[in-house]
Amino acid sequence: MKKLFILALLALTTAGAQAEEAKDSVKSNKPVFTTIKANPITSVKDQNRSGTCWDYSTLSFFEAEILKATGKDVDLCEAFVANKTYMERAIQVVRFHGDCQFSQGGSAEDVLATLKTYGICPEDAMPFPGSLYGDSLNNFNEFFTVLEPYVNAISRSSSKKLSTQWKIGLQGILDAYLGKCPEKFTYEGKEYTPKSFAASLGLNFNDYVSITSYTHHPFYTGFAVEVQDNWRFPLSYNLPMDEMMQVIDNAIQQGYTIAWGGDVSEEGFTRKGLAYAIDTKATESLAGSDMARWLKMSDTKKKSLIDSLGCTVPEIVPTQELRQERFDNWQLTDDHGMLIYGIAKDQNGREYYMVKNSWGETGDYKGTWYMTKTFIAANTMDFLVNKNAIPKSIRKKLGL
Repeated sequence: MKKLFILALLALTTAGAQAEEAKDSVKSNKPVFTTIKANPITSVKDQNRSGTCWDYSTLSFFEAEILKATGKDVDLCEAFVANKTYMERAIQVVRFHGDCQFSQGGSAEDVLATLKTYGICPEDAMPFPGSLYGDSLNNFNEFFTVLEPYVNAISRSSSKKLSTQWKIGLQGILDAYLGKCPEKFTYEGKEYTPKSFAASLGLNFNDYVSITSYTHHPFYTGFAVEVQDNWRFPLSYNLPMDEMMQVIDNAIQQGYTIAWGGDVSEEGFTRKGLAYAIDTKATESLAGSDMARWLKMSDTKKKSLIDSLGCTVPEIVPTQELRQERFDNWQLTDDHGMLIYGIAKDQNGREYYMVKNSWGETGDYKGTWYMTKTFIAANTMDFLVNKNAIPKSIRKKLGL
């Protein structure tokens, strides 16, 4: 009995030591960041249970542009953009008789188009997100349960002719859940319309261009990136991957930010505020297992292994060919929009972009994600940037 007790005690001690060792490994491999360049941004917002990252990230981009141009900290209204965008998207779906997608998602172009066409208002000119239906933040569950079937019913109607009333009915749903877009409002003691307010922000909305990088279209030309939420079909300038990355680096160094859209469904994108383009083969090798075992590991165990490796996790070498292959195979998808605003490096010299998210002050860095340059190179779908932030040599190639 005593022998059994001693063996049990030894087993517990060993297990405790292993757990402590794993904890120490995580701690020792946790990245320690040194900021190289961080441009001014506005406060972190929370999109909560709504598919509006495109809205939050792009308005954050324009808020940063206003900060750079005028020094003013302005909180622009996401509900205004969503209200206008969902109506315009519904109109397109009806025109296509339902043969295109209506969803919560969107692109940076939706925000830019709204600013140009309708203007914008400050956040407090419309009801606070979620307040109209008794919530403290956005929750689109009920909203889109009502909205999607409505649009689907109209777009696939068997009627020979539609009345104009469907738009009035749709606008009623939008206003009920998002609030009515104001025709006039007062801001800092002065009365504005949405268009006059947009004009007062100190920005030239013709200065903004979209950048991407794929080989199925010629470089240095424009094309509409073939993803469903790019429903307005705006053109993105197509650059080689290396030049795409030069644009991001140059923009940050010149004091600009980037409205980024890309893939965050990869295993290396963590909820703690980090993103690595993980080399799976090299990672499973470090775990002392073969690939078959790695593939059988649960997501929790994979996450634990990645967390323990921390800033020492091996990354792939991103290439133009790999980007194209992943895009064509549906592996590189259009998942999320965020704001790139800075550059940092960890204790090993690996460089990261500092990226503002719209999930509130979550993660280890209170709403900022540190995403390696490798991750961004591999997972960028496209991004919106001020054309003046593009290196002159590249602007010349694009005719800008």
